[in-house]
Amino acid sequence: MSAAVFSSTVTRVEDGALAVGGVDVRELAGQYGTPLYVIDEQDMRARAAAFRDHFAAAFGRHGAEVDVFYASKAFLSSKVARWMRAEDLCLDVASLGELELALRGGMPAARIGLHGNNKSDAELRRALEVGVGRIIVDSFTEIETLDAIAREMGAVAPVLVRVTTGVHAGGHEYIATSHEDQKFGLSLASGAAFQALVACHDAAGIRLNGIHTHIGSQILSLAAFEESAERMLGLRATLHAEYGIELPEVDLGGGYAIRYTPHGEALSAHDAAQGMAEAVAAAMAKVGGTWPRFSIEPGRAIAGPAGMTLYRVGVVKHVALEDGGQRQYVAVDGGMSDNMRTITYGAEYTATIASRLSDAEPELSRVVGKHCESGDIVVRDVELPHDIARGDLLAVPATGAYGRVMAHNYNAALRPAVVSVRDGESTVHIRRDTLEDLFSWDVAPD
Repeated sequence: MSAAVFSSTVTRVEDGALAVGGVDVRELAGQYGTPLYVIDEQDMRARAAAFRDHFAAAFGRHGAEVDVFYASKAFLSSKVARWMRAEDLCLDVASLGELELALRGGMPAARIGLHGNNKSDAELRRALEVGVGRIIVDSFTEIETLDAIAREMGAVAPVLVRVTTGVHAGGHEYIATSHEDQKFGLSLASGAAFQALVACHDAAGIRLNGIHTHIGSQILSLAAFEESAERMLGLRATLHAEYGIELPEVDLGGGYAIRYTPHGEALSAHDAAQGMAEAVAAAMAKVGGTWPRFSIEPGRAIAGPAGMTLYRVGVVKHVALEDGGQRQYVAVDGGMSDNMRTITYGAEYTATIASRLSDAEPELSRVVGKHCESGDIVVRDVELPHDIARGDLLAVPATGAYGRVMAHNYNAALRPAVVSVRDGESTVHIRRDTLEDLFSWDVAPD
């Protein structure tokens, strides 16, 4: 087991099984079944607090304030929303469902931001009705629609304009979000972003509060953030110079990388905060003006490392390779229905036997799911003991983000439960699907 990949409270008990939050994983599997998403509450909340405190300190040295927005799309339950409120974070949502979960968890509407490139009228109306703190507009169509809805409701919509800066970073092309040829935001290079800012300022139903950008996910280098911050603050300075409009807020996005494998790298909250504060200070020295209030979005960096998935091993088989070697295929009771990232993004994970220790020789292994797809792979390459067998528990760390939220019912699979653990106690966040759930969606023949 590589401690660097697992959450902070994961240990091995005397007989070799893993424990998290003081709870033996065999107990969790026995009580809740497998596959099972397990959240280390202490770890997740500590990560949230680290981003809050490090960014407050780094920007505070320049007299600026920073809001940290937790990414609902990484993982959200009403209990997690309650945790983020307790840690004094804000929350970004991108659908009506996420908005309602955030409210259900007690997150004040004023600390919620509504994202999305194609928000429905119902989502915009609900956001205005409950008084969300910011609506991040993504197109001229949305600006016109939101203005009309707000005036009809007798409201004023607090808005940030999403800017495509042309700076993009991250891993897979599908998670880079600030290059020109993609669906998000309004282009800085073409002048669309500037025009959108003017349009929002002139709209009676809109209060223009600032600008927002997001350049990608799973980002290790701060260089791209530095360039993006300079362009964003340059845009803010130009708007002030030409129209006398000084925007009070700038959201610099986030998407900081986490470690998925023992050899992977991560961007710590401390390093991200120091680097971003220095980049902003350098940019402000160039463009001048007063410092705005900033916000950042750590994305998976809070939820991802705090979670693991437990599987039960089923079939184990050994396959001869063309080079004369051998690969051990370890099939588990989940797969692409509970972790889409491997098949979608080519994501890399690691795994370890969680229910015991083994002194058997390690063998090149591939952890696969039970679905009818050859691409149904959980962990592409990992060394696992040769004696791994049916009934063993397998733990895959760093699955706290984009696991349960992307889970689905392919092959009529039942989506796993989500539980959190802390101080020897476990709590259900989302219950496991049942066959009755599946039947409730099916309209039976007459």
